[in-house]
Amino acid sequence: MKYITFAIPSYNSEAYMEKAINSILPAGEDVEILVVNDGSKDRTAEIGAEYEKRYPGIVRLVNKENGGHGDAVNYGLRYATGEYFKVVDSDDWLDEDSLMKILLKAKEFVDEKTEVDMIISNYVYEKVGMEKKKVIHYRNVLPAERILHWDDIGSFHLDQYILMHSVIYRTELLRLCQLELPKHTFYVDNIYVYYPLPHVRTLYYIDTDFYRYFIGREDQSVNEKIMIGRIDQQLFVTKKMIGMYELRTITSKKLRKYMINYLAIMMTVSSILCIRSKNDENLKKKAELWEYLKKTDYKTYLKIRYGILGQTMNLPGRPGRKVSSMAYSVARRIIGFN
Repeated sequence: MKYITFAIPSYNSEAYMEKAINSILPAGEDVEILVVNDGSKDRTAEIGAEYEKRYPGIVRLVNKENGGHGDAVNYGLRYATGEYFKVVDSDDWLDEDSLMKILLKAKEFVDEKTEVDMIISNYVYEKVGMEKKKVIHYRNVLPAERILHWDDIGSFHLDQYILMHSVIYRTELLRLCQLELPKHTFYVDNIYVYYPLPHVRTLYYIDTDFYRYFIGREDQSVNEKIMIGRIDQQLFVTKKMIGMYELRTITSKKLRKYMINYLAIMMTVSSILCIRSKNDENLKKKAELWEYLKKTDYKTYLKIRYGILGQTMNLPGRPGRKVSSMAYSVARRIIGFN
């Protein structure tokens, strides 16, 4: 039996993918590692095949035509045989001690037939040039080491939202909710985390620094210049998330609040990228995005637009945009992202 499937979406990843694979191998036969080669033009497929040959029954290579990160995750989920499913980007890696803790708990859930839909752990910003690494934990929000429901959660800080790095989903849950990420689109990791949330009934927090999130490559999708160049994809993903649910129908008040705040962060990121682009066309797109939210879900619009983030992103005129940009710069220095 495979307790966890680790899917590694890989596109032209020959320079760093081995570190990701090697960080998972200590888990042995209890896990499977799916190297999903997304139509790479370098040695990615060859390296994946070498690992498959060296570690039969643990590593599998899945070759596919290029469809983007989200489509590679789709393929990983399609081929997964593990009871739980975890995405590890090919330039990131896992902490070995934390891996063994999480695997032990996953085995316990499966062997005792305890249905836990979501396992959450901490992640670390491994940012180039930063001596002190920023750890994102949830110990003030999620009671550790016990099965939780949404009504048990606390209030998340702005830098604490559950990302792909911190979440492991039960594989069957993702299949039952028919998760399907868009092809040829960046930033779909937000959809991956957000869409299944109303289907989650039970969650479990393990307070360990598991995922190591590397930031520093010039071609990385979270590089600000690249994000501005791909602003249309960021806007697409944000609109997609806005249209997924009528949030007033979410029965858990705490989950509803969390999802509204998640959308507020997406609106903020999209807005600040439009502002920092200093492009009039993008400023029009920013206004259109807020209008889309208003037309789609008016109550959610009011909560976001007149909350702290919404007001900061919609200060009038050029001076207001300058203040918004400065606020973002401060947040970026504190949190350490991109």
